[in-house]
Amino acid sequence: MSLLDMFSFPFMQRALIAGVLVSLCCALLGVSLVLKRYSMIGDGLSHVSFGALAVAVALGFTPLYFSIPVVILAAFFLLRMASHPRWNSDAAIAVMSASALALGIIVISLTTGMTTDVDNYMFGSVLAMTKTDVLLSVGLSIAVLVLFILFYHKLFAVTFDENFSAATGVRVSRYNTLLAILTALTIVLGMRMMGAMLISSLVIFPALTAMRLFKSFRGVVICSGITAVVCFCAGLTVSFVCSTPVGASVVAANLALFLLSCLAAAIRRR
Repeated sequence: MSLLDMFSFPFMQRALIAGVLVSLCCALLGVSLVLKRYSMIGDGLSHVSFGALAVAVALGFTPLYFSIPVVILAAFFLLRMASHPRWNSDAAIAVMSASALALGIIVISLTTGMTTDVDNYMFGSVLAMTKTDVLLSVGLSIAVLVLFILFYHKLFAVTFDENFSAATGVRVSRYNTLLAILTALTIVLGMRMMGAMLISSLVIFPALTAMRLFKSFRGVVICSGITAVVCFCAGLTVSFVCSTPVGASVVAANLALFLLSCLAAAIRRR
């Protein structure tokens, strides 16, 4: 079977469409999050999302619809804490992450047990992507991309110097809130594909790779987006050919490209 033949399967088509869009959203937002030193927020939100979906499964709700508002509130709370000089943002993320994960595990053990649906959200699965998941992912991903493009310059200003941005009239809190909402949406959408344990890697790796190769914000954003899409397609292909988990394969592809970018940067400095 050729590599092109694998996309004749409907589940691979759904995975490709949703995965490319979610990966692109993660990469674009990841640049701002990494530069603002908020990269661990992605990991914290993925655990909050897992706790929320565990509660949703136990109560019989649709996991995605239940998780989105919960994770948005958590993202807003974490970014507010991260911007407050008297609060320890790393500790806040660790506390929320561990608490949400523990809550999810307790709810699962007392109710449904470790069902296939819960397992798919925790570790990700191509087969778990339904047409409804794809439609929701496409719609929300396009919304995230449009908002990012529309407010690109404001997000750029807020990313590099919040004090200067505030002095020039930019409402910093508004754009930090926008960043929190977009990040929360992207994390929730990516969990179906990557799983709660690995989704944060899509936020961090492409941005770090791009920063080794480019210095300008625009160059980093563009390179990060391209890196995320290429690595996802490579990981999806390896997963299909070698029967490995999609999430782990995508992370491995990102890691390989990151190491190559580090090597290229070291050679260029010489």
